[in-house]
Amino acid sequence: MMKNKLIGVFFLLIVFGYIAVFFLIRINNPKQVQLKTYQEWKKEYLVNKGHNQTFVNAGSRKNPIALSEAQGFGLIITTKAAKLGWAKEADFDKLLNYYLAHQDYVDDKHTQRVSLMQWKQYYRHHHWISEYNSATDGDLYIATALDTASRIWPKKAKYYRNLEIKLANDILRYEYNPKTGLLTTGDWVRLDSNYANLFRTSDVLPFIFTNLAKTTKNDKWCQVKNAMLTKLVQLSNQHKTGLIPDFAWASKKSVKAVAPKTIAGKNDGYYAYNACRLPWILAKGHDAKSRLIERRMLKYFAKQNIVYGGYKLTGKTLVKNQSPSFSAPIFYGVNHFRGQGFDNLFVSQQYIYSKPLPQDDYYGATLTTLVAVDR
Repeated sequence: MMKNKLIGVFFLLIVFGYIAVFFLIRINNPKQVQLKTYQEWKKEYLVNKGHNQTFVNAGSRKNPIALSEAQGFGLIITTKAAKLGWAKEADFDKLLNYYLAHQDYVDDKHTQRVSLMQWKQYYRHHHWISEYNSATDGDLYIATALDTASRIWPKKAKYYRNLEIKLANDILRYEYNPKTGLLTTGDWVRLDSNYANLFRTSDVLPFIFTNLAKTTKNDKWCQVKNAMLTKLVQLSNQHKTGLIPDFAWASKKSVKAVAPKTIAGKNDGYYAYNACRLPWILAKGHDAKSRLIERRMLKYFAKQNIVYGGYKLTGKTLVKNQSPSFSAPIFYGVNHFRGQGFDNLFVSQQYIYSKPLPQDDYYGATLTTLVAVDR
């Protein structure tokens, strides 16, 4: 009996030893983790379409789906990988060509083409279908990727910069509400409708707004940055947790979370699959408002034994499972706020790199990869 117990203890020690070594290798070799994560993501989620186009598959192998959000993430990831020597300009251009082939039309007859990307394409009955209308977050991600590309590949800098400027101008022309000073959720929003005041919190991208202001020499981007960050501060201050909803109704002076099932689903007014990007977004902001909101969220998460995949704004959990979609942005955020009382999150959230990249979770896998290469 004693012998069996000793064998069991010895076996457990060996297992824990291997786990400890595994974690040490990963923690002490961040570049190896970055490369492995990027390679897994590229293999699993990038799909070639023809000879000169690539899209990020947000669906499955059987039922592929392309989204402007996904394409934007893919372009950003590729520029980051290129800086590390793992991607080439040709890789970026194939992703870019897919965007260029799926630009939107803004008039009712679908004849006036603009630089915004159509938000969704999917394969059905042996045909590709592209849905009209844009999504602002995807357009902003594409714009910032073009900005980075113009600095990485100087021979085509003028080409990339011109595309960026055209896209930035169309965002302000078709995805902006002058009454609130905020971006709308897409070019489908009519300014005389209630949705003109719909505010997607993950569209608050201060680092992108700053770059677009410099590139376009248009101060309106600075005004957009200030107005949208002000709304986030107001939302952050409405609950002790500092948590922010996916969507809110915003006027010039006020802002409040939307009710469930307002636009996307039952969790529209909670900290869910849009707002979960904010710890990544705000950590890149480098301004007082971004840092204030970020610290409040990290302070709340640092007090939790486990960070789950969604919360009501009061802090009540929506689910009882962890999710890389939530953990990856938090891991990125805490890396930019080390030594400020949140370091336990650095340990608890790095579980996302302790196992293979998810093969059936485009969003979680893509955010995990983005955080890995965006250092």
